[in-house]
Amino acid sequence: MDAVWLARLQFALTVGFHYLFPPLSIGLGWMIFGYQTRFLKTGEPVYQQLARFWTRLFAVTFAVGVATGITMEFQFGTNWAAYSRFVGDIFGAPLAAEGVFAFFLESSFLAILLYGESRVSRKVYWASSLLVAVGATLSAFWIVVANSWQQTPAGYHLLNGRAELTSFWAAVFNPSTLPRYFHVIAGALVVGTFFVIGVSALMLLKRRHTAFAERSLKSALLPFFLSVILVTLVGHHHAVQVARTQPVKLAAFEGVWETQTGVPLLLFGVPNAKEERTDWALGVPNLLSYAVGFSKETRIMGLKDVPKADRPPLLTTFYSFHAMVYLGGWFALLGLVGLALEKFGGAAKSPLFLKAAALTLPLPFVANEVGWMAAEVGRQPWVVYNLMRTKDAVSASVPAGQILASIILFSLIYALLFGVWIYLLKQQIDKGPQPLKEEARS
Repeated sequence: MDAVWLARLQFALTVGFHYLFPPLSIGLGWMIFGYQTRFLKTGEPVYQQLARFWTRLFAVTFAVGVATGITMEFQFGTNWAAYSRFVGDIFGAPLAAEGVFAFFLESSFLAILLYGESRVSRKVYWASSLLVAVGATLSAFWIVVANSWQQTPAGYHLLNGRAELTSFWAAVFNPSTLPRYFHVIAGALVVGTFFVIGVSALMLLKRRHTAFAERSLKSALLPFFLSVILVTLVGHHHAVQVARTQPVKLAAFEGVWETQTGVPLLLFGVPNAKEERTDWALGVPNLLSYAVGFSKETRIMGLKDVPKADRPPLLTTFYSFHAMVYLGGWFALLGLVGLALEKFGGAAKSPLFLKAAALTLPLPFVANEVGWMAAEVGRQPWVVYNLMRTKDAVSASVPAGQILASIILFSLIYALLFGVWIYLLKQQIDKGPQPLKEEARS
């Protein structure tokens, strides 16, 4: 057994599972703030009903997300001791900032949302919903800062075999921080808005809480479609940054082997690492060069210009990236169809749309996961890009057998947590919203 591979697998397992929850918290947080804003402005009880229901599901997700996030930080000191020594001076500040400025902000005002509606004024309650959404979004910023520094290190110098901080702001706003952060937040908005649509569609298909579910589905269609447009735009901006700072990653994304101009944007293909070509390639001529540099003369680096030892794992990087892109196209189509149906009679009246929405419910989570996979696997073989290889970052004193045992244990615990999360969500969904006064009388 290879300890490096097992350590990577364990980290991927824990981070991948945890990453189910923060995007949903961010997206739902902003939907709840939107409902609270409409209620404050109009006084219409329907928005209060929507906010109350989705706040309950937010709280369940937040609690499980906190539980799954703890194990990740412990791994830095167990499986990745060499890495922790190398980056400790850099990582300390953003991880501390995440806890002090973001997590406590979000959790404190979530308590007001859950228990303080009758104890504070309507404006204070509205402000609490804003601060919960801001806290969740700010928390993601500091985590992205730490991760982005691994992708594009800045604001440091090497001393005694360690990366030591020389400029806090240069490290925080390294070249990939803002493109990656906006991409993460846009993806989270897609998850949160479509979660509202998907759950509402399930309610309608089961003919439960139908009046509420129709209102809920309708309220999320436009935010979902706008979120898909936003993630497309910021995703393009992120790709331009990757082309500039990590060109080998872009080459792996698109299966580009020869450095050249006029590179097509690949729609379909099968990378062939052995023969160093992409079989059955189908693409739009010149479009990748145009997309990256706004000219067909833009030169794109090919994988052949990089030693094999420095290339990322090709198939995982290529297919995860393209899965994210294909899913984005499906979301755009589904959102457009939903808005069109809403204009001509209502999306809630279309059984076909409701079934498609229900089946699509897990796919925004999948899109976030494969996007993260493309970004992280595409950085390999470096744990810190061009500074430290992943094989040099593991703990020398932790044998493969112990890592494997912990993977099995984590898998069992996470399976239990996932079951608990689904059970609690189902319990809240079956319970349904608090009825409006006119519905309670009928």
